Amino acid sequence: MTGAPRSDLTGWARSSFTGAGLTYDVFEKGAGPGVVLIPEVPGITPEVLGLADHLVERGFTVVVPSPFGEPGREGTVGAVLRVMPRLCVAAEFRAFATGAHRPITDFLRALASDLAARTPGPGVGVIGMCFTGGFALAVAVDDSVAASVLSQPAVPFPLGRSRQHDPGMSPSELDRIAARAEAGEVCAIGLRFSNDASVPRARFRALSERLGDAFEVIELDSSKGNAAGFAGSAHSVLTGEVRETPRHPAAAARARVVEFLGERLAPRA
Repeated sequence: MTGAPRSDLTGWARSSFTGAGLTYDVFEKGAGPGVVLIPEVPGITPEVLGLADHLVERGFTVVVPSPFGEPGREGTVGAVLRVMPRLCVAAEFRAFATGAHRPITDFLRALASDLAARTPGPGVGVIGMCFTGGFALAVAVDDSVAASVLSQPAVPFPLGRSRQHDPGMSPSELDRIAARAEAGEVCAIGLRFSNDASVPRARFRALSERLGDAFEVIELDSSKGNAAGFAGSAHSVLTGEVRETPRHPAAAARARVVEFLGERLAPRA
């Protein structure tokens, strides 16, 4: 395979889920500990489904909500341009706000809690990517979440110093998550490419200061002349940049995420 892993909606059960006053379609597949996979812009693309099926194959029950975009559609520039105007102004996402609670995370908490109630393990994992990257950590306010994965978290859009440092949630939410992390109830991984200006390194530093050893950072080298050949514009760590080749850095990052989820979500004796 020369490109990123891809898949389609074959075998995925589609239903409607309502939480916190919001209703979206969700897709579910697999068996085992639960993982909520929040798609990146422009939605549930073949590459997002490639990651979703990879998780299913490794023994997880995966639920993918569809809060934007057309499920299964290619992630073209046109698809992105159709989705972004709404995301930039919608109250449930608050794309530019600092220190803000985002209502979409209330829906995702309800979804995570529902999944945790019917899957094995001490809780569920949540993965967010790009526009939704920070949502994965904000959802960890809920006791049902034992593991969060923030892949290239780009919200709030990093325009100005305050947004670059912003963790993507309200101070009270971060306080609650930091307390849970200190108690060993939740851990997180953050992933980014070194030259990705949409995901400022300052955001990860701010999270590391609050979460300490409970926040693991994986940064892939995308500087000029990097050994893996990543472009300076490389962005999607777990989807678009993955190649199924030996020792590929993005595939290794994905493998670490799978290992992390296995560690955190394994049923307790």
